[in-house]
Amino acid sequence: MDSKATFRQVLAVGELRAIWLAELQSILGDQVARVALSVLVFQRTGSATWPALTYALTYLPDLVGGPLLGGLADRFPRRAVMVGSDVVRALLVAVLAVPGIPLPVLAAVLVVVQLANAPFTAAQAAVLPSVLSGDRYMLGQSLLKITNQIGQLAGFALGGAVIAAIGPGRGLALDAVTFGVSAIVLRLGVHARPASGSGGPATSTLRRLSAGARTIWLDRRLRALVGLAWLAGFVIVPEGLAVPYAAEIGGGAATAGLLLAAHPAGIVLGVFVLGRLVRPEVRLRMVGTLALGAIVPLAAFWFRPSLPYAAGLLVLSGMCAAYQVTASTTFMRLVPDTERGQAFGLAGSGLIAVQGIGLIAGGLLVGVLGSPATTVSVIALAGLVVAVPATRAWRHVAPLHPL
Repeated sequence: MDSKATFRQVLAVGELRAIWLAELQSILGDQVARVALSVLVFQRTGSATWPALTYALTYLPDLVGGPLLGGLADRFPRRAVMVGSDVVRALLVAVLAVPGIPLPVLAAVLVVVQLANAPFTAAQAAVLPSVLSGDRYMLGQSLLKITNQIGQLAGFALGGAVIAAIGPGRGLALDAVTFGVSAIVLRLGVHARPASGSGGPATSTLRRLSAGARTIWLDRRLRALVGLAWLAGFVIVPEGLAVPYAAEIGGGAATAGLLLAAHPAGIVLGVFVLGRLVRPEVRLRMVGTLALGAIVPLAAFWFRPSLPYAAGLLVLSGMCAAYQVTASTTFMRLVPDTERGQAFGLAGSGLIAVQGIGLIAGGLLVGVLGSPATTVSVIALAGLVVAVPATRAWRHVAPLHPL
């Protein structure tokens, strides 16, 4: 049986510290850059539509990049993939900071920047099992998840003030610097390892995609974990409806901001509690139950709760949604090392896709129902219909002990 590790033990590993530090400063830079891009495009166009479309471009390319480029983490040394991706992004973001860049060029460069994110995240996820073993691996993932969530909250909170102080161009230049720093930290702090040998560089993209999909499909445990992870498409709906829901309960921008912060705050708390207080074998058994728990509180939006209760429901949902860390670490342990990058790319791009579908469904349904509160609860009830069989599937195939 795997013994319960501690965050101190995880941070004692030099390679993990390097990955963590690179992640921390890079995510802060990314969030500032998202604010900078929105401000820059709005200043240039005077339109509220174009900033929203530009913001979407910081997410959508991952749908393609994950399946097509995630396999690079299997074909080439993973440290080299991470460092190379950071260098490419640093150079391209520096181009975005050039004054007067035409908007079509800005959009094209931004797409390429996001495409370069796919091999980086796949390589990072694939190398972690080599850096950390046993329960330390789960805690390492937990630490990165907490860092990501806190970094997003802090980046958005500080982004407006930073851009107001230095301007959008310099904000983008700052993001370019963070990618450069990340590349240096990873190059110096992570050990060189040979490529995993997944067919060699000559293996076609189609064959890599087929191999990754086959690996997931033929393993009932992997299928069950992917199904549980993709339930995030139901959980994300309140995020897309935070502003209209705030108006529905008589609030404004401040109310919407608190609602948007509640779910990430719950995730941070849940990840900490699961990692610190719950034994590894118990976490495995709880994955399905927590997946249900992430959806159930959202059904209570039917009663149109006021801000304190709505925020509490979102925090509770976020705490349960912390099961995603256990699901992802178990998934990566079950996938053969030679296919981890490609499998992560496929599963990760699917996760992004279902979240996008959830946001679109929420936006369309609220136009029919007329009430954000009702929309959130209806989609949550639909999510429970999907979550129950997914939970049962995991219960039948879950390992009895941590891998």
